[in-house]
Amino acid sequence: MNLTISGHHLEVTPALREYVLNKLDRVTRHFDQVVDINVLLTVEKKKEKERRQRAEVTLRVKGRDIFVEHASEDLYAAIDQLMDKLDRQVVRHKDRLQDHHHGFKRLDASTG
Repeated sequence: MNLTISGHHLEVTPALREYVLNKLDRVTRHFDQVVDINVLLTVEKKKEKERRQRAEVTLRVKGRDIFVEHASEDLYAAIDQLMDKLDRQVVRHKDRLQDHHHGFKRLDASTG
């Protein structure tokens, strides 16, 4: 698995990198077929203070790319919300894969 954490208009500190890695552990625990993860943390140059901090992630799994973004006043809050969204999408993707492979049920010969 390749992991890239980068910042736009901010320096990705070791503490910030560790925080993102801890949050990503929950996602990768649900689904282990992750090929690439790209995380981009951005401080937008807006005049209003609302939603200046933005986090986005592109997660590449076998057969699909999952893109999620979230903006907030606080970067850590944006990362938390981002990981919640990403977790839901990864679980949904995993469920779709399992439903696809187990969609056909075998009829028992005795039930007619």
